[in-house]
Amino acid sequence: MLSGLIWIPVLGAILVAFWPQTLASHRYRTLALVFAIITLGLSVALASQFIQLEPGQQFQEALPWLDNLGLTYRLGVDGLSLPLVVMNCLLTGVAIYSTDGEIQRPRLYYGLLLLLSAAVTGAFLAQNLLLFFLFYEVELIPLYLLIAIWGGARRGYAATKFLIYTAISGVLVLASYFGLAWLSGSFNFDYETVIAHTLPLGQQVVLLSLLLIGFGIKVPLFPFHTWLPDAHVEASTPISVMLAGVLLKLGTYGLLRFGYGLFPDAWQVVAPWLASWAVVSVLYGALAAIAQTDMKKMVAYSSIAHMGYVLLAMAAATPLSLIGTLMQMVSHGLISAMLFLLVGVVYTKAGSRDLNVVRGLLNPERGLPLIGTLMIVGVMASAGIPGMVGFISEFIVFRASFAVFPVQTLLCMVGTGLTAVYFLLLMNRAFFGRLSEAVENLPPVTWRDRAPAIFLAILIVVLGIQPKWLTVWGEATITAMAPVPETVVVKATPIPEVADPTEKLLKEALLTSSAAIALEAN
Repeated sequence: MLSGLIWIPVLGAILVAFWPQTLASHRYRTLALVFAIITLGLSVALASQFIQLEPGQQFQEALPWLDNLGLTYRLGVDGLSLPLVVMNCLLTGVAIYSTDGEIQRPRLYYGLLLLLSAAVTGAFLAQNLLLFFLFYEVELIPLYLLIAIWGGARRGYAATKFLIYTAISGVLVLASYFGLAWLSGSFNFDYETVIAHTLPLGQQVVLLSLLLIGFGIKVPLFPFHTWLPDAHVEASTPISVMLAGVLLKLGTYGLLRFGYGLFPDAWQVVAPWLASWAVVSVLYGALAAIAQTDMKKMVAYSSIAHMGYVLLAMAAATPLSLIGTLMQMVSHGLISAMLFLLVGVVYTKAGSRDLNVVRGLLNPERGLPLIGTLMIVGVMASAGIPGMVGFISEFIVFRASFAVFPVQTLLCMVGTGLTAVYFLLLMNRAFFGRLSEAVENLPPVTWRDRAPAIFLAILIVVLGIQPKWLTVWGEATITAMAPVPETVVVKATPIPEVADPTEKLLKEALLTSSAAIALEAN
């Protein structure tokens, strides 16, 4: 079943790419969408059979490959990787559906998009370090071509910059893996084997540092972030959806799975520095977003800020904070994808993303009222307004991290306030006020333009109201990764009922959300 998640998109890519050039452009989109839907259905079927209380890898597949090199085809899925796999399949379908039906060279485009999805899924499922590295590097090729061929005016520069940065990331990650094998004396790169090796603390810190920089480039974290705004601005809307919604999560997933997972002792040593690094990324990303006049670049810098919250929660490394890590990765994927879709619609209809040009788009007669309304939902979710998944994920991150790093957490909370600032600037300039003359007589917005954003908005609200539907998948795995220390367990007389800590916190968050909504209503 796991191999199907990888090889069905690959089969679809080959079929689409080599299909005789006899179909209209939108027909190739339909063909690619069929394979994306099949893959999404398979991921949902996988989730339906997933045992939520089992912390280890499930549905494992193993085939010998290059045993002399320590490379085996070993796949598995657990509560950490499953939500990310499903989100990747979902956003792949959204990206294909939202692509312009008249795009040039459609066979190559859709083939590359399916290959990109397959490589990302393979990285999330890989249980061999070298296999993970192969998938991690393979996704570079289709994404580079998707930006370089179908991007904007400076697409060559943006694609090359992305390629160089991410290639350096891969080199550092591979160096850490080889260093681990050399120091441990074993060239078996299977995750279950590697994780059993215990190295001296100094060696762990060196190898972990390589992973922190390597995956930090991918996240991206300050100061390794400069490739991201250029890539987003020049990429087409569907590629920005994949880049922000899925590709960045390879970095945070790698940090959690391989950084914290392989070097937990070194992680505790560098954790205060990681929390401070998160503060810098959050505040820099938020302040940079405030300074932007390009709507797409503003959303791109907001991604840098919001991925900093993930690093803060990982630095705390408690079971609750790591659950917040997973929730923040998923919530950011959905929210950022929605925002980029909406910015893409504005650019297509108004011909500009410049906040100095675009104004008054909420005009009910001649503007884009529904797109503006959806944009309000998206920015409210990103700013952590109660009732949406962004609030729940940030609430858990801050609540869990505060006990470990109170100062850094409070500074990151300032970033949440700044999020409201730059998104209010965006809404006030682009959607409120008098409709500017430069964007009058806008083309009509079709349901094809609206449907993906509406679907994501529904998911964002549903998961905000019922976050347990998301956290239930990762609780067992994350608890096993970061067990509660015995020193904090209080032995006392039995009490009638002990609430699950995650469920208790979620209820508290929901009560806070309900109270805030009630106050607003009054």
